[in-house]
Amino acid sequence: MISNVICNSAKQGLIPQREYFDKDIANSDNTNGYYIIESNDFVYNPRKSADAPYGPISSYQYPEAGIVSPLYLCFRAKREINPLYFEWYFRSSTWHRYIYMSGDSGARHDRVSIKDDVFFAMPINVPSAKEQERISLFLDAIERRIETQRTLVETLKKYKRGLLNKLFSNINSNIYPTVYLSEVADFLQGLTYSPSDVSVSGYLVLRSSNIQNGMLSFDDCVYVDKKVDESLQVKCDDVIMCVRNGSKNLVGKTALIPPNMPMTTWGAFMMIIRSKLNDTYIFHYLNSQMFFSQVFKDTGTATINQITKGILNECRLPLPPETERKQISKMLSSFDAKIQNAEKCLATLVNLKKALLQQLFI
Repeated sequence: MISNVICNSAKQGLIPQREYFDKDIANSDNTNGYYIIESNDFVYNPRKSADAPYGPISSYQYPEAGIVSPLYLCFRAKREINPLYFEWYFRSSTWHRYIYMSGDSGARHDRVSIKDDVFFAMPINVPSAKEQERISLFLDAIERRIETQRTLVETLKKYKRGLLNKLFSNINSNIYPTVYLSEVADFLQGLTYSPSDVSVSGYLVLRSSNIQNGMLSFDDCVYVDKKVDESLQVKCDDVIMCVRNGSKNLVGKTALIPPNMPMTTWGAFMMIIRSKLNDTYIFHYLNSQMFFSQVFKDTGTATINQITKGILNECRLPLPPETERKQISKMLSSFDAKIQNAEKCLATLVNLKKALLQQLFI
């Protein structure tokens, strides 16, 4: 009897249930009717997710046979089709278009509904065996490069966090005076506007969605067609912070305003922290554990609905001499630049893979 129950994860593919859940969920009493699969067999899980909007199709790569739920659709590639080529095909936009056009509207919104005969009637462009192998190996190489780059990004971020907290831990001592944040920075509330003010042009309004990974992102922009006072226009090296949001994880996120941002303001749920110092020391302080431990001290967690001026007024920071502050800022900014470059490289690779998956399987 085969007891190796397999589940189909959108992120991890086909893996033994005991590895996915750290325990067996199904047993011999409730696996009647399960399908037996072997190495290079394919399993389609029609359950939708963010990682697989039309359900994941994965190949089984374990030497030991397994069994899967009868809710899955199982099939096997014929000899003339490279299983790896098949697997990449089912990550392509060609497969997504077919399932979108041919699937039924099922009763459940979380599952794709497509008849077996319609699924197997899917036309597939099958190049020569050699070409299939080339395409598969090329896409595999890009995937490995993406994972290597993603690991580099996460390693740099982890190192930066450690360095940031170490630096502010070292200067948080009696050697340097501490001051209230309000003594060295101004806190500026954002612009209040109505839906009728929103336009296709005018002043760019920075919102929480414009802060991505500690940088400004302009993928989701809103403009207002109204007069904005000079006091509500951003300046280079201002720090913009999300101070209120329905998602608690966004509260406290910051970005540094770059040069050349004309006609730019910020929304009511954001705050500009304008340093009176001649460096970016305060920006780095606002990303340190030292700052967050003061902001979140009453909640005991790193989540809070709102950061008010009152909370910021109570925050204290150590103030080394200007020369040392600039050294700290320069060191941390150089790490930010490394992270940004690594993230740009990662985005380029991801976009390349996406483009190839749109073009190679037409």
